[in-house]
Amino acid sequence: MKWRATRLKYLASLPITNGLGEQGRDAGEGSIRYLRTTDIAGPRALDPSKWASLEPELARKAPVQRGDLLICAAGSLGVTYLHDSDEPACYAGYLARFRPGPEVDPRFVSFWAQSQSFFDQVATGAVRSTIDNFSAGKIRKLEISVPPVDEQRRIADFLDKETARLDSFTSLRTKEIGLLRTRRRELIRDFVIGANHAERVTSTLQWVDSLPSHWSVVPLKYAARYGSGHTPSRTHPEYWVDCNIPWISLFDVGKMRDPRQINMSATEQQISRLGVANSSAVVHPAGTVVLSRTASVGFSTIMDVDMAVSQHFATWTCGTRLRPLYLLHLLRAMAPLFDSLKVGTTNVTVFMPDLLALRVPLPPLDEQDAIVARIKESTTEIDRFMAATERQVDLLIERRQALITAAVVGQIDVTTSRVAHR
Repeated sequence: MKWRATRLKYLASLPITNGLGEQGRDAGEGSIRYLRTTDIAGPRALDPSKWASLEPELARKAPVQRGDLLICAAGSLGVTYLHDSDEPACYAGYLARFRPGPEVDPRFVSFWAQSQSFFDQVATGAVRSTIDNFSAGKIRKLEISVPPVDEQRRIADFLDKETARLDSFTSLRTKEIGLLRTRRRELIRDFVIGANHAERVTSTLQWVDSLPSHWSVVPLKYAARYGSGHTPSRTHPEYWVDCNIPWISLFDVGKMRDPRQINMSATEQQISRLGVANSSAVVHPAGTVVLSRTASVGFSTIMDVDMAVSQHFATWTCGTRLRPLYLLHLLRAMAPLFDSLKVGTTNVTVFMPDLLALRVPLPPLDEQDAIVARIKESTTEIDRFMAATERQVDLLIERRQALITAAVVGQIDVTTSRVAHR
């Protein structure tokens, strides 16, 4: 069976172009759904919680129909979405639309866009900057090999079945991880509010009903020194030379999302002593507790070494009455409170006055130490199961991509293969 090497543009029935540069909004009754990168939940799925629409006269300039493949051209490179619906839609400027011609099956191209061949070409041609870019012009030139349409359909049918099976396993394992995270979070909350103490009093704190009667409740600023940070001016290049001071920025929040991480010893970016001297940045001592307060709110860690932070973070350097590890677990238990304090929609934040007004339960030091020890002991087994399950998910994802890659380049005879069951 002969496969033909070509470029993606030669398989399209219309030129591959970017969409509209309109802001996302709800245009009201009779409007047309407006698809953006942030709406894409998977190769054939949209996030039901995301919605934007445009007036029909605008939407007609960039229509999307069943079988169209939307390819991210800026930002989340590698993300694609096959519109497998008759719902009318239009698409945004960070996406490029591929409308298949008669020589190609839409599902085959969608699977190819999930293969290593596709990802490698995107990685090679991407322009890396604040917002990564892979232009529509580069998308047009992507190299793809295609068999006859009938074989494309057989490959797509095979991959539909096999990826659905792998996705089902992945979904089950992902749910297990979610349950383990919930159990872990509930355990920690019980410990930091002293749930095992029988003698309790009604709490004056918004996020907890009762506390042990012998615990104090104090303004956090009285038990730990509050601080924040800054970004040295980018208009002074000399401030960004000889950067060797670890500097926690939004680029580090990804690591902080893992509830198992405790300390941060290295950061994605660093700043210089000259930058610190000429800005409001501060170098905080090791042991300082950090909380993200902008964009991704409520994630925390402890500085393993002296570090600075950007203005997107709050810090607390504990005094003699408060252990950093207890405060870290306490801040994580207070997540519902931080959610209630968030202001904004796209760029959410918790304002400094709200953080300065925080009040916290304060057990005696020996109890804080005991609580931290019990948390470590109680979460060890949960963390072990979580790590093992995450590894299973990683292997399933790797297997899925390897299977797709092999199939769309002709390495598998899909009429006889049982490769996914080995």
